[in-house]
Amino acid sequence: MALAGHPDALIVVGGDGMVSLGVNLLAETQTPLGIVPTGTGNDSALGLGIPFEFDAALAHLRAGLTVLSALSAAEPRPLEESVGALASPAAGAPAGAPGVRTIDLGRLSHAGGELWFASALSAGLDALINERANQMRRPRGASRYTIALLIELLRLRARTYSLVVDGVARKVDSVLLTVANNRSIGGGMLVAPDASLDDGALDLFIVAPVSRLKFLRIFPRVFKGTHSGLDIVELTRVHTVEVDAPDIIAYADGERVGPLPVTVTVAPGALRVLA
Repeated sequence: MALAGHPDALIVVGGDGMVSLGVNLLAETQTPLGIVPTGTGNDSALGLGIPFEFDAALAHLRAGLTVLSALSAAEPRPLEESVGALASPAAGAPAGAPGVRTIDLGRLSHAGGELWFASALSAGLDALINERANQMRRPRGASRYTIALLIELLRLRARTYSLVVDGVARKVDSVLLTVANNRSIGGGMLVAPDASLDDGALDLFIVAPVSRLKFLRIFPRVFKGTHSGLDIVELTRVHTVEVDAPDIIAYADGERVGPLPVTVTVAPGALRVLA
């Protein structure tokens, strides 16, 4: 219904859950997605450089819509010129000004069908925390996730994953496994600090088995992205990953997907965004 009238753009107001709805409506279409971040995590907005402050986010969106309007009104041009214009700010705008970008998405296949994600597939501790929180009726709000985190940390143990990474099968023991398109998950955890939304690749993030105490000691480093050099951290640039492990419910952009296994493939240039 949101696209029935062939809108110029689709604007979502909310967090990564709302962005996920927009992504799954607009993937592989020409309609761009605009984001006004008002949620808890807002990792998609963070990766796109969209400000969190409401008035600033609206100004950012208006600037992007102005560029979109100018592109729509322009005379038809050769394909290569049009593609270049999509990633460029309006004439006379400063470098880094809002415009219309084309970004990659993750295409996820599982027993229930297919879906798209902008930021990441979670299949480790972060997925377990989400699943635990969703099963809890009380308390409400952010404290529910804090309690879920504490419970899952007490239960922390490595899982054995069966992976097929770009056609190569392997098994790994891990406490945290993420397939990232964006730099961050969970409201600013920079799990893949060098990831890019438009590089045509995904980043496979694996944390090897570790004690609870060591995990708690190094965990704050993920918010600065300084964990990537640790010997227990593996970051690999990939294009397709199959992930399987028992008793894990996968999440994508914070939304429940279902039990593993899943297959994730990068879809270059699958989404236009106002950013």
